[in-house]
Amino acid sequence: MQIIRKNTRQIAVGNVAIGGGAPIAVQSMTNTDTRDVEATVAQVKRLEDVGCEIIRVAVLDMAAAAAIRAIRERISIPLIADIHFDSRLAVAAMEHGAQGIRINPGNIGGLEKLARVVDAAKVHNVSIRVGVNSGSVEKDILARHGHPVPAALVESALRNIALLEKMGFAEIKVSIKSSDALTTIDAYRQLAAQADYPLHLGVTEAGGLIAGTVKSSVALGILLSEGIGDTIRISLTRDPVEEIRVAYELLRALHIRQRGPELISCPTCGRCQVDLFSLAEKVEQHVQTIETPLKIAVMGCVVNGPGEAREADLGVAGGHGVGIIFKKGEVFKKVPEGELLEVFIAELDKMAAGDGS
Repeated sequence: MQIIRKNTRQIAVGNVAIGGGAPIAVQSMTNTDTRDVEATVAQVKRLEDVGCEIIRVAVLDMAAAAAIRAIRERISIPLIADIHFDSRLAVAAMEHGAQGIRINPGNIGGLEKLARVVDAAKVHNVSIRVGVNSGSVEKDILARHGHPVPAALVESALRNIALLEKMGFAEIKVSIKSSDALTTIDAYRQLAAQADYPLHLGVTEAGGLIAGTVKSSVALGILLSEGIGDTIRISLTRDPVEEIRVAYELLRALHIRQRGPELISCPTCGRCQVDLFSLAEKVEQHVQTIETPLKIAVMGCVVNGPGEAREADLGVAGGHGVGIIFKKGEVFKKVPEGELLEVFIAELDKMAAGDGS
């Protein structure tokens, strides 16, 4: 199946192109206090290590806006300021170096204040994300539709896009998020048919690791498979590093983008005689910072294990207290279970560095 992406306008967030055929960018958001520069920078660097390409920070007051400059000086990816209600914070964030802002134009305080935000965005060459959520639809639109149904979200987004267009601003991307997967799918489909601005995909308030991953993968997977979406965030009540892991696995599953190793592991059964859960989890954690595209297999028994391991660049098939490591289809080493992880990781690192062929 070949995915044909919808052709959208192209904008830029810092040095990252969004839309217009550019690679689908992976985003996250810090959950630190933005005013705590050290903590925020540390978290962003962890996110950079696993492939985050754009980061968003919450700007709750002027101190947080001012901290953006110090944060930007120490990170390598573009920074977006997340603003609600206060236009002064949006302007200040841009003055301190934010390369993008996320606002809901309808709740920024009226046309005069919105115009100040737009003027600042023009001066500082900053893009604006029109971010509509099911909980922030304007009262008159909500009254007409009764609930934040897809048509209500789309109407709100189009209204706010029109406000920016009337002010001569077009460096726009749009999101219309719901916590309901089906509402999210329908809303983005409708918006994609009515506007050509790049779309930022996400399911808001998706939940913890399991629920959030499932809901986000269903909604975003369907939309991406239809060619809708130019940048994504997987929203999880979790360490944001997990958001990046899920995002890249989703893009890999759809054959859209590949970053780092693909890990294949069996679900285990009564034939498994090694601690495969621990082994697979530790290998999975280790590969997050590896960019080299490798196929890795971590298998638990002699039924499918050797076959899958042989098909991988590097694989292991578990036995009774031992594991056989396969490399490029050939048996490489037979290793006691207690040494298996160490030996496997060492060989993986060599291959990732180009020294293990």
